Amino acid sequence: MTSAVLVDIQEEVTCPICLELLKEPLSIDCGHSFCQTCIAGNSMERVTGQEGESSCPVCQTSYRLGDLRPNRHLANIAERLREVVLGPGMQLKASLCAHHGEKLQLFCKEDGKLICWLCERSQEHRGHPTLLMEEVAHEYQEKFQESLRKLRQEQQEAERLKTVIIGKRTSWKNQMGPERHRIQTEFNKLRNILDKEEQRQLKKLEEEERKGLSILEEAEDELEQQSQSLRELISDLELRCQGSAMELLQDVSDVVKRSEFLTLKKPEALPTKLKSMFRAPDLKRMLRVFRELTDVQSYWEPSMLKHSVRLQNVEQNNQMANVG
Repeated sequence: MTSAVLVDIQEEVTCPICLELLKEPLSIDCGHSFCQTCIAGNSMERVTGQEGESSCPVCQTSYRLGDLRPNRHLANIAERLREVVLGPGMQLKASLCAHHGEKLQLFCKEDGKLICWLCERSQEHRGHPTLLMEEVAHEYQEKFQESLRKLRQEQQEAERLKTVIIGKRTSWKNQMGPERHRIQTEFNKLRNILDKEEQRQLKKLEEEERKGLSILEEAEDELEQQSQSLRELISDLELRCQGSAMELLQDVSDVVKRSEFLTLKKPEALPTKLKSMFRAPDLKRMLRVFRELTDVQSYWEPSMLKHSVRLQNVEQNNQMANVG
């Protein structure tokens, strides 16, 4: 159904009072029909004479409210028009100019708006190129069909890309588990190496501590013995000097010899500092060395396996030749 036909039918079933599609239409003898609510309100406002007559809002023909009759035919047409144009349960707005109340039959190309014939002559649209609504509708119908074709293609491409992204996301997540396990395994190896090195360094430090303490204990014992000898000799000399001449000279040769030859022997080469202070290994260098060792191991293991298999094959061939 074309737009022009719809507009014509709409005018036939439009209430002249509220300018909406007829609702529960009532008709006057003059042929004009109105919504029940609209004509009832009009009748109350325009009652003339003692018999309660009113005048038709369109042609001013007199009528009485009791003479109005329901128009089921127009009611059915209005309802069908609502369903065709807007769908069930929706209300149709009159296709009339909001400024002049005339049909919107023209299209202003410069402003991109539907206008009526009065709008075309107004200052706002004067001189603008205008076409009939049906002519422009065909042109835009083709444009929109082309736009729909492109947009549907874009939508299909978007769905395809979405599927690709979902697949890549799944693949990406699947890579994380093995790589996480590999990282943890590699660093556990490094921790084992560091733990062993730590124990070795601590054991080395304990051995150096034991040796140093042993040297110091021996030096301390030696000094204690020398101190004891010095104290005894000092006490002997003090007593001789305080006693009689006999006491002073008794075994004097031995005392003189002890006094002359008893000298303090100082300890030598006492440990004061650690021979080698521990330095933390260069982590970057350790990682590089570890990587190199891992790469070498990954290279040699397959080669050694192939070589072992080759030797086994040669040995089996030799055994078979000897049996033959």
